[in-house]
Amino acid sequence: MEDPYTPLRQMMVDLIASHTEATKELTGVARMSARTLSAMAEVPRHEFVPAEIRAYAHADGPLPIGHDKTISQPFIAALMTELLEIDGGHAVLEIGTGLGYHTAVLARLAAHVYTVEYVAELAEQAAHRLNGSGCANISMRTGNGYNGWPDHAPYDRIMVAAAPELIPPALLQQLKAGGRMVIPAGLGEAQQLMVVDKDMDGKITSREVLAVRFAAMEGAAF
Repeated sequence: MEDPYTPLRQMMVDLIASHTEATKELTGVARMSARTLSAMAEVPRHEFVPAEIRAYAHADGPLPIGHDKTISQPFIAALMTELLEIDGGHAVLEIGTGLGYHTAVLARLAAHVYTVEYVAELAEQAAHRLNGSGCANISMRTGNGYNGWPDHAPYDRIMVAAAPELIPPALLQQLKAGGRMVIPAGLGEAQQLMVVDKDMDGKITSREVLAVRFAAMEGAAF
């Protein structure tokens, strides 16, 4: 018997493709890659939201997951993934695990995902959900996202799912030469999704992609 959520995921993927076409002048992404769309189609999104809102898991918008946090709109999750340009040999650092949905998407594309969540209760729930998803290439800790996870640095790619006012220096330091970070930054209505690249000489360049609204990054830089 077919999983009743399978057609909903396909509808979600179709909407992602439509949003990509509609925003290509802003984002520079003309078409979402098959790898990104496949990962979004494979991960059971309904298993990474609170039970009471499972029916809305594939809706075209963010959803609350507790502690004033949300799971991102599917298009934004896909866009950030696409912009990161992950390959199968990459080590990825994720800041802001939430309930683990985007972590599971990244794990289908990367060699290993190291993920950090500030809220201990969310981290515990994410660990349970990810263990049930069969993802064996994920390492997780509870901690301050401003500090990244220096034990496993440098990283080929860094994905940030909470918005600091300014890009944390520790994350720039932990990005490998030749690496890329995708991060929302700014205050409130002024947040921008940014692509940050570090060249082989360690020079940092960045560009703004799209106006977004993420929860503020908690913790503080040390």
